[in-house]
This record gives sequence, structure tokens and C-alpha cells, in this order.
Amino acid sequence: MPRCLIAEDEPLLAHGLRQELASQWPGLEVAAMVGDGLSAVTQALALRPEICFLDIRMPGCTGLETAQALAEDWPDDAAFPLLVFVTAYDDYALQAFGAQAVDYLVKPVDPPRLAACVARLQKRLAERGSRPAVSGLEQTLDQLRTLLGASAGTVAGSPAGAAQRLAVIQAQVGSLVHLVPVEEVIYFEAADKYVRVVTAEREHLIRTSLKELLPQLDPQTFWQVHRGTVVQARAITSARREESGKVTLTLKGSTDKLTASRLYAHLFKGM
Repeated sequence: MPRCLIAEDEPLLAHGLRQELASQWPGLEVAAMVGDGLSAVTQALALRPEICFLDIRMPGCTGLETAQALAEDWPDDAAFPLLVFVTAYDDYALQAFGAQAVDYLVKPVDPPRLAACVARLQKRLAERGSRPAVSGLEQTLDQLRTLLGASAGTVAGSPAGAAQRLAVIQAQVGSLVHLVPVEEVIYFEAADKYVRVVTAEREHLIRTSLKELLPQLDPQTFWQVHRGTVVQARAITSARREESGKVTLTLKGSTDKLTASRLYAHLFKGM
């Protein structure tokens, strides 16, 4: 019996989706219902459902960020779940999802639209028996890369490139402010409510999120290699692909080893 997880922060909508699924797909078990993205990641990794319904806007992290976390942390010996994003009326989101094989539902969920989604999911599950699980994962990773890229490129309707590029990081320690030229940064790493700024000389903590910092960095110079790590491309001396699909990075000016997740492993291919 296939199982699903529903991640929706509005209880009435979550229960409405559950009831409609019970009516249209009696053989589908709802393994868990959660109200935030972090719980969705935890429960999905623990339960390994075949399908995840992810609300785009949730507390903790968005549906896209939840999908990103699952893609990075999903065990190698399990088939990656089919993802269905649930969104309010949003032209941008509909265009992005409509261009991809990842399905979507618009709130409040329309029964005929859900019926089409159910049929699509049932077909995809049936197809899984005839092809390697890894091919399905690669297809999902490609879809997520496109969706995440489109999401990053549109913030409140404005291109992300309009954000002013940072030249200097101002890292405060007590009454002292260290001015760190961005070109000296080897990598940035998310650390709770802070970001670690690592240079060859030392590391600093700045009170900001990686999500806020990323649009201010030149994407040609700084590559996101994990949802919590951004590295300066010129500081990477080698990249070793592991059997899991992840990539281990060796850096110039640091003994630290960084891991590029499967979602970003495509950045490291021979010319």
C-alpha cells in the first residue's frame, strides 16, 4: 500500500486534502500530517513515504526548501518520494511548476484537479517498477534545480541580480568590527541564526541567514554546493565524486573538506 505525507500549516486545508484523498484513492495511506517544513523533513526521512504533498509557504522552511533538504539527505537505498507542491493562486508558481514534471495543486484543492494528480501519481508509481530508482531521483533533482533557480531569480517580482553585490563583510565581535573583503572568503556556512565566514586567516560569525546573503554574492564566483554551504569557486582545487552521488571538495587555503550534495553535484563535471 503506498503511503504519503501531507505538510500543510492550515489544519482545515490539510484535513480537507486528507478526506479528498481518502475518497479518490482509498488505497493510499496518510502516514503523517505536519504543519511545518522542518517536521516534514524529519518525518519523511523517518517514514520514507512514496509521496509528499508539500505546501509552498510553511513556517520553518518553504515547500521548495523542504524538497531540497530531502534531496540532500535522502538515504541511497530508498526510492525518492514523488513530490506534489500545494500553492495559493500564484502565476509565477504555476508557470514554474507547469514547466516541470513535478505536479502541483492550487488551494483550495479542486476535486477534478486532484483526480488528475492522483492518476498521474499512480502512473508514476507503476512506472517505478520498470526502471532503476536512481533514474527517478536524477529526474527529480533536475526538476528541483530548475524550480530552485527560478525561485531564487524572482524575489517579490524583481530579479535577484538587482541586489547590490557585497564587496566587504562586516563581522562584529563586541565593539570591534572586522572588515573582510569578499574575495578573501573561502566559503560561507550556515550555523543556526548565523553564517560562518571562513578565510585562510580565520573565521567570523555574522548575524544573517544564508538565504539573505546569497543574493548579494556573485553566482559566478560563489557556488552554492549544499543548502547550508556556499564556496568560492576559485578556492576549489579538486572534486571527488562518491558512490552516493555526493562530491567531496578539497580547498585551497583551508584543510576543511566540504561536501557538495547530490543536488549540486552537476556543477562538477569534466570539460
